Amino acid sequence: MILAIIFMGFSAMAAAQDSPPPLAHSFQAQHAAHGDADYQKGLGALDARQWDDAIDDFDASASRKGPNADAALYWKAYALNRAGRREDALQTVAELKQGYPSSRWMKDARALEVEVRAASGAPVNAGSFSDEDLKLLAVNSLMQSDPQKALPVLQKLLTSNNSDKVKDRAMFVLSQNPSPEARKLLSDTARNSSNPDLQLKAIRYMGMMGSDESRKELAGIYASTSDERLKRAILQSFMISGSRDFLLNAAKSDKDAEMRREAIRQLGISGGGDQLWQLYQSENSEENKKAILHSMFITGDSARLLEIARSEKDPQLRVAAIKSLGLMGSNGHGDALVNIYQTDQHREVREAVLNALFLQQNGKALVDLARTEKDPEMKREIVSKLALVHSKESTDYMMEILK
Repeated sequence: MILAIIFMGFSAMAAAQDSPPPLAHSFQAQHAAHGDADYQKGLGALDARQWDDAIDDFDASASRKGPNADAALYWKAYALNRAGRREDALQTVAELKQGYPSSRWMKDARALEVEVRAASGAPVNAGSFSDEDLKLLAVNSLMQSDPQKALPVLQKLLTSNNSDKVKDRAMFVLSQNPSPEARKLLSDTARNSSNPDLQLKAIRYMGMMGSDESRKELAGIYASTSDERLKRAILQSFMISGSRDFLLNAAKSDKDAEMRREAIRQLGISGGGDQLWQLYQSENSEENKKAILHSMFITGDSARLLEIARSEKDPQLRVAAIKSLGLMGSNGHGDALVNIYQTDQHREVREAVLNALFLQQNGKALVDLARTEKDPEMKREIVSKLALVHSKESTDYMMEILK
């Protein structure tokens, strides 16, 4: 519950002032109500959002200093906060902390204290909490009121012996702050952490920041590391943030061929059609060019694939472009493929056209080719594909053959 508050943000807390109390019907609250009429009335008032009545009922219950006194003080503070009486709520929390330091309500009371202070704009002393969850909640409050004080605490959370879960939340808090100091803390974690999982999470959070500075920082990490996992994570962050120029640069300049192909793949996912076309013009590797063609397929760039299928000098690349056009269905330029079949002399290219038309279920185009094909072997290939195409044209043609 406490960690969830961090992600909601304190503006969401303020908007939730009219929400029903989260624990009013919990076993703990109901158990405390046994035999205490004022406490029971207070819970009913909370459910009805009658804050003033709840305050009076819980005050009466707490004043008797019975077994329910600590719970009554907590709910009194809760109701005071909902009624907008924040100073009184903080005073009641202080009374609970002083009178019942071992209470099972203490953790909830501390969380309530942080919420009240954050909502009122008052600073929270993060160092006063020993519980990691509460400390992180306090740090989030500090980020709202005094970010410079929060950053050293976050740095300590990241470098001390805290759980990965807490460190993850600390990095999330940092990612919400656009300051150079916050960005540097994330960058240092990505570069230097001995925990590989935290490094990857730091990179993801830097990508979420979405600023030019964070992208440049990620590019610097990419250029300086040889860790393939980190480089893949950075390329994915570039894809998510739409940083196509960074992806293009990686696809052009990385010395690792596998990383260049990964950058090409991420360019396709990000919709970088122009960058892929530019890259295709300058690329010399056939494998990388095939990877570019596949990414063009991902972007749906059928026009450029068709241009390559028509004009590329390497027949293997023409075949690869035609295969991608076949996978595009009705948008795969069936008429243009027929023209390529009729003009290209390479058998592999012509067979690729037939496969592409078959994948498109383009019965009309295949029938037209079957009627004009002079090579008996190629004609048998066309007819074998027509037998698996479900269209009126293919059915009529098969009936002609049987006559």
